[in-house]
Amino acid sequence: MSRFHVHLHVRDIQQSVQFYSTLFGISPTRIKSGYAKWMLEEPKVNFAISTGVPVGISHLGFQVETEDELAVVSSRAQAAAGTVFVEKGARCCYATGNKAWAEDPQGVVWETFHTTGDLEEAGAGAEATFQDNLQIADVAGCGCSTKQPEAVCCAS
Repeated sequence: MSRFHVHLHVRDIQQSVQFYSTLFGISPTRIKSGYAKWMLEEPKVNFAISTGVPVGISHLGFQVETEDELAVVSSRAQAAAGTVFVEKGARCCYATGNKAWAEDPQGVVWETFHTTGDLEEAGAGAEATFQDNLQIADVAGCGCSTKQPEAVCCAS
């Protein structure tokens, strides 16, 4: 079973937590400095916010429960986008996990991920890493990134 994922960048975290908690009728599942996440059951959504620029949609995606599901959804992302950036052991958004990133024709970033653990610290900014590695892939004909040895850029 997968869960739709939405991540927004917001101007004011406290004001936004109050707004979304009221809108969803529940408090965040996880709240940290500059970050909050709601794991909604109906509809099944992982909705996260963090301070950042530009304000608005950071990325969309699918959270899956197993590595097998991740492989299937990541394969579809690669088929759709032609290129995905795969991260093993990613550390971002107060969690660890494996991910695949793709970009749609409008430039909207899509993340497919399997969370393997929680962190007490925020971790690296994944969207920036994704963009950096897509640029490296374009220049290098889509090879492995020299910036992150655990990351792999794939082209169909």
